[in-house]
Amino acid sequence: MSRQVVETPCKVNLYLGIHHEKDDRGYHRVDSVMVPVALCDTVVVSDAPELEVVHTPALEVAPERTTVWRAATLLAEALGERPEVSVEVTARIPEKAGLGGSSADAGAVLRALCERWGVSVCDERVVAVARRVGADVAFFLDPRPGLYLGAGDVLERTFPEFSMPVALVMPAVGGVSTKEAYDEFDRAGEDPACYEVVCEALAAGDVAAMAANLFNNLAPAACHLCGDVWVVSEWLASQAGVIASMVTGSGACSFAICESGDAAERIAEAAREHHGWRAWAAVAGGTE
Repeated sequence: MSRQVVETPCKVNLYLGIHHEKDDRGYHRVDSVMVPVALCDTVVVSDAPELEVVHTPALEVAPERTTVWRAATLLAEALGERPEVSVEVTARIPEKAGLGGSSADAGAVLRALCERWGVSVCDERVVAVARRVGADVAFFLDPRPGLYLGAGDVLERTFPEFSMPVALVMPAVGGVSTKEAYDEFDRAGEDPACYEVVCEALAAGDVAAMAANLFNNLAPAACHLCGDVWVVSEWLASQAGVIASMVTGSGACSFAICESGDAAERIAEAAREHHGWRAWAAVAGGTE
């Protein structure tokens, strides 16, 4: 198997509930309902004498410190294989956005290596590696709408795929550090509501009910740390054609469920042209 190409989506959280209690690893207990969004990175895995990782655009950290490198080396160790591959990542998913960019890339590499080495992505060794690399990586092993518990890394339930137009908007520069967002939550965060209503809406494919029950109790921390996140979020919620909106993950990106694809395109264009923000129109809910 000389060359594999994986298109990996990003994600948004229809529900994100952070609890103050932590597990023995020091991770917060997290209830997370995630759906894939068709803003994708491209990951190419090819034969090579030894592991090589290249990101375009280039990252500020060394390849050996990336989630992709960690995923490849940990999986090879777990399966008794040698990671003799070159990994090329073309990134379109912005970092520090709450869209799962680095986790998406790590998940894509794990998927490619599982195919290469004849192992199911559901193999407990693979899932264990995904959880070690990052909380969202397990989702990207099989990016379908799902409820994740534990530290947001244990699949509890999947839901049927669907199609929902969304606009993604974030400040022009910067982002939100996940660690800083959790630190701020520890200082002033409130306990989460129940996720069952969102799950029922997903199970029924009821987009209106999903929109009515969006939830993220980490959003106030993101807005406190970066005032531009609050500005974007408020602007997005006020736009014609928006059914509902919410900050995703720890920010800095907000997403809007839109009445139509045309509305999502119009909102993303307005965000870029009138405010200079980063913005995309995309489809959420499925991998096709």
